[in-house]
Amino acid sequence: MDPNEEILLARLKEGDNAAYKYLFDRHYAVLCHVAFQYVRDCYLAECLVGDVIFRLWERRRTVSINSSIRSYLMASVRNRCLDYLKSRPVRTETDLGLLDDNAPASSSPLGILLEREMEYAINDSIEALPEKTREVFKMSRFANLKYEEIAARMGISSNTVKYHMKAALAALRESLDKYLVLAFLLFLIH
Repeated sequence: MDPNEEILLARLKEGDNAAYKYLFDRHYAVLCHVAFQYVRDCYLAECLVGDVIFRLWERRRTVSINSSIRSYLMASVRNRCLDYLKSRPVRTETDLGLLDDNAPASSSPLGILLEREMEYAINDSIEALPEKTREVFKMSRFANLKYEEIAARMGISSNTVKYHMKAALAALRESLDKYLVLAFLLFLIH
């Protein structure tokens, strides 16, 4: 778990209302979107997310979170939604309001929020790469240069360029792995 999240969790366990408000503000919108994917009802999704976050507050002194707080909350919301779906009677009608494809999801506030969070994560991960690796990656991906062109500009061999690209992609894959769920959500709403 991230050290900042450990501090937040410690403050939450002490009953700090500001920590609870921060947790709520930071995660509520994404959690509502996750819940909506299961229950297909905005109001119900908000209620279920509210239940999960409130339950975390009730259990704050005894809760044990080993992953990130967001991962914990997403798993809790998923489980709460699945429990709800198991307990309700089977519905046969379709809510036709869900079938409106006229407005692209990316123009919705949540779609924009998810895209922006993903963009920040990608940019931060790229900037965290070692200088030469970052430079090679940017030339390849953003300037669309071939390995030979990059090698000539930087005065290094093509094999060194390949090494830097391999290192960059491995580092990005590792650092962005936690955003796989977010990418999946973006895919779902597009």
